Amino acid sequence: MFNPVFLVAIAATCVASVLTGAAEAQTYPSKPVRLLVASSAGGNPDTVARVIASSLTNMLKQQVIVDNRAGAGGNIGAELAARAPADGYTFFVAHTNHTINATLYRNLSYDLLKDFAPVTLLALAPYVASLHPSVPARSLPDLLRIAKSRPRDVLYSSAGVGSGSFFAAEYVKALSKVDMLHVPYKGGGQAITAVVAGETSICFMPVSVGMPHYQQGRLRPIAVSSARRLAQLPQVPTIAETIPGYEMVGWTGLLVPAKTPREVNEVARRAVVSVLNAPDVQKRLDAVGYVVAGGQPEEMQAYLERDIVRYADLIRRLELPLQ
Repeated sequence: MFNPVFLVAIAATCVASVLTGAAEAQTYPSKPVRLLVASSAGGNPDTVARVIASSLTNMLKQQVIVDNRAGAGGNIGAELAARAPADGYTFFVAHTNHTINATLYRNLSYDLLKDFAPVTLLALAPYVASLHPSVPARSLPDLLRIAKSRPRDVLYSSAGVGSGSFFAAEYVKALSKVDMLHVPYKGGGQAITAVVAGETSICFMPVSVGMPHYQQGRLRPIAVSSARRLAQLPQVPTIAETIPGYEMVGWTGLLVPAKTPREVNEVARRAVVSVLNAPDVQKRLDAVGYVVAGGQPEEMQAYLERDIVRYADLIRRLELPLQ
């Protein structure tokens, strides 16, 4: 039999918890808020964090501080964020590396899905498949036909094994069953310089980086990696128009330690989404090649789960060595 006294105690505890969370939400925030960014200053996640930080300071009436903690492919920042107090004053600006790392690293000290609660996706960064003009292809189907008829004659440059540009190209190879020879470089800048110089045939790059080269005729954009065409390149089809099911974009999103009160999380989410919807913020992010995201925590959770599965499948197919 149920003990009625015990049930009353459970109910009282639940009510007290709800009231405490509501009270915290009413007074939140009462001190500066930290955005812990798991990348170096100037990196893509850092750029997004700094764009929203100043507007978020005005929205929350408290200073929002960007705290860069780079290293180990984003794992150092993630470990610090996972151990931070779950009080709503430390937010974790996570990015694509973290859904890759969930499979690529054997012994992570954190679990992206269990140790954090999602707030909202911030921005997505699609890639543009960009050809050197000497390649006799005007479209992605043209390029795939060349790759099938002359296996490994098509060279693609990337920022190295495990980078976003690497996975974007390898996903094309996996779904289309064609071969392209990988030429890794030490960074994205060198990979882009290589294709502009004609050392390689193709490179997957952010639209903001590629646009000056497209305008000057130094590179030819043939497809974008997002599910929809980009406003900056409306005439360029998506890869999915040729390879159904393809989508590969970089992402930046906001998480909190898992036990952060939901009410506090929601106050922060509404403020962040309001900032993301501001025309000046959208203009600034658009200028550097981002697509503003936003949305509910559940949507971000589902996105992370899908991204982890996608990269896990690629890592297994490519037989990449685990770290």
